[in-house]
Amino acid sequence: MTIMVTGGAGYIGSHTVAELLEHGEEVVVIDNLGLGHEEAVRALNVPFYHFDIRDRDALVHVMRSHTIESVVHFAAYSQVGESVRVPLTYYQNNVAGTAELLAAMVEAGVMRIVFSSTAATYGEPEAIPIGENHPKRPTNPYGETKLAIERMLYWCYSAYGMQSISLRYFNAAGAHPTLPIGEHHMHETHLIPLLLQTALGVRSHFTVFGNDYPTADGSCIRDYIHVMDLASAHRLALKRLRHRVVGAEAFNLGIGTGYSVFDVIHAARAVTKREIHYLVGERRSGDPAVLVASSDLAKVALKWEPKYQDLASIIESAWNWHLHHPDGFRD
Repeated sequence: MTIMVTGGAGYIGSHTVAELLEHGEEVVVIDNLGLGHEEAVRALNVPFYHFDIRDRDALVHVMRSHTIESVVHFAAYSQVGESVRVPLTYYQNNVAGTAELLAAMVEAGVMRIVFSSTAATYGEPEAIPIGENHPKRPTNPYGETKLAIERMLYWCYSAYGMQSISLRYFNAAGAHPTLPIGEHHMHETHLIPLLLQTALGVRSHFTVFGNDYPTADGSCIRDYIHVMDLASAHRLALKRLRHRVVGAEAFNLGIGTGYSVFDVIHAARAVTKREIHYLVGERRSGDPAVLVASSDLAKVALKWEPKYQDLASIIESAWNWHLHHPDGFRD
């Protein structure tokens, strides 16, 4: 029996594929390579199909020919600012694409899925840390599309008996400790890789988007979690789906500690031992001031324990990747 990973050539997807392989799973990757990297799939040496998840017939063919037992679903657009500028693109890709995937699963009789959701489903927090029962009021179309998919999964359980676990994670960072895979986006917007590219001289400076938030130093605060800790949670979610009827569950994934943008800049300077120049710009539309997770439910239900508990170790693993791949997978 095989696991199908959509978006498996992307950042979190490829690291989850590595985690599954390291624990003896058979994996097939689906990716349209719009944002993912074929080099990552080659490094993992798994069967790879290059097509879009909106191709229902192709999905059904892969599910039947590989006897797929579960799906781990990463394929989505995920940039907050971009989603505000082109919301319909996000609905077409994320929501309509997932609808085709779920329809293909029903047709092929595949009734288990782990979904890559996001803390952006919560919007501006009313309390910190954020628990799973916090009101869901996204402040951007990206978060809205992920929340729409979570609700779609609930109704798929109600109608078809499809079992799902949605993992709402906070800010992923870091890289695999041994394999040549890491974080490389075509148009980088994530804090830690931008800082490390600046440390390498790939960029002349970094822009801090807003220093007038209601936080101690005026910059946004986020909960950073190592990508391999996220990957292990996906593996454990699959294990839970195999052993019990869960319906449609959702869990937060984070460390439970918040770091401001300026905190991360200072930590990156300490790890790289290099100067990192920055400018202060305007706020980005749709960015909440503080997002910090409560992951107590995941620790109990999934028996999940993150291994990377401090910011320095997360940045250090990312720095090792960027040192050897200053131009990302283009190297």
